[in-house]
Amino acid sequence: MSKSTEAKVPYVVSNIERCMCPRCPVQADSVCTLEKIGNLKNEMKSLGEGEAPEPQKVPGVYCSAGTATCSDLDPNRDCICKTCPVWEEHRLEQASPMMYFCNIGRAT
Repeated sequence: MSKSTEAKVPYVVSNIERCMCPRCPVQADSVCTLEKIGNLKNEMKSLGEGEAPEPQKVPGVYCSAGTATCSDLDPNRDCICKTCPVWEEHRLEQASPMMYFCNIGRAT
């Protein structure tokens, strides 16, 4: 990847594991998200060590992967991005967008 198209937040297992998105009120009542959370542990086990599942199977890391594939999220609820270690580590307070990646898209 060239520097201009390089993702600000890498889509890697360590970021998936630390991501706060599955605990976010925006996703709290999402049946789609709950199904993905339920399947994620088995999905991670089926992959090789350090290998990340396809982004559409993960209910999070939207700051890296882009908008959510689940259509039943509630963007009118409070976002918790600012509580996330991935958000802090990658200084996403300086990114665009700064929050609501699940609805707006990845951080750049």
